[in-house]
Amino acid sequence: MSYLETAAEFYGEVAQTPEVGLCCVQSSPLQLPGLKIPPQMQEMNYGCGTTVHPTELANSPSVLYVGVGGGLEALQFAYFSRRVGGVIAVDPVAKMREAAAKNLRMASAQNAWFDLSFVEIREGDAFALPVPDASVDVVAQNCLFNIFEPADLNKALQEAYRVLKPGGRLLMSDPIATRPIPSHLQKDERLRAMCLSGAMTYEQYTQQLIDAGFGQVEIRARRPYRLLDSATYGLPEPLLLESLDSVSFKVQIPEDGACIFTGKTAIYAGSEEFFDDSNGHILHRGIPAAVCDKTAGKLGGLMPNEVLITDSTWHYTGGGCC
Repeated sequence: MSYLETAAEFYGEVAQTPEVGLCCVQSSPLQLPGLKIPPQMQEMNYGCGTTVHPTELANSPSVLYVGVGGGLEALQFAYFSRRVGGVIAVDPVAKMREAAAKNLRMASAQNAWFDLSFVEIREGDAFALPVPDASVDVVAQNCLFNIFEPADLNKALQEAYRVLKPGGRLLMSDPIATRPIPSHLQKDERLRAMCLSGAMTYEQYTQQLIDAGFGQVEIRARRPYRLLDSATYGLPEPLLLESLDSVSFKVQIPEDGACIFTGKTAIYAGSEEFFDDSNGHILHRGIPAAVCDKTAGKLGGLMPNEVLITDSTWHYTGGGCC
């Protein structure tokens, strides 16, 4: 079998017999007023973080969810869209589609606001999404793309870019590795399917997004995920995996490079009321201004004694300059 066939077989198994804690060890579903989640759906929460960011879900967006899992995030997206076909959930594994449909039927009995027509489950995969070009506002995936080998990840990102409307958002949650994962683990198809051996480093992961054409990337969360210990995984020292939640925008890449926001700010500490770099950035004395990492580097190098650049918080929700 190819590694993708191994992954499909594995998720067919856990669709029939939920494996609690397969991916998540700490994260829990977004708590929303009036949203009730069936226990079976919660048990199939096969993700390492969340892609449901309310700031990106105003005005009933059309959502394409890649890899339906147990249907949890499809239900949460439907909470915001609340219209027929507002959420399209795609999965290549028949048993997973069946399990998600069953879970959504249970959810409809527990949530008066939810109608089954709000979520359409379709057969399909990340490499050939069954929707037209520039047709959806949001594409989302949780703990799926890290399974792909680099060439396949590039195909999946290009497909997401294709189906997004201009200005649309790709919402992702994936494990990343704090250092490159050794080849003997990368070649273990079962571990890759379990989201334990396919993770890229942060730098590799964000570069893949830029290479696919996304001009702005915002980091919403970065947290410890799993530790691969030396004895079990044949490593000279333990290797920490982290969970990264991100939002990438289908906007043109600026001439001086893509904008990546990680929560950095620039603070002017000079004697004037404000500092203007004559390039669109005005810093008022003593007041932090959110900036992308690229701009942080430029401002910090321009006046290192008068402009303080704070560290990445790995959390950003808008309002900054690029």
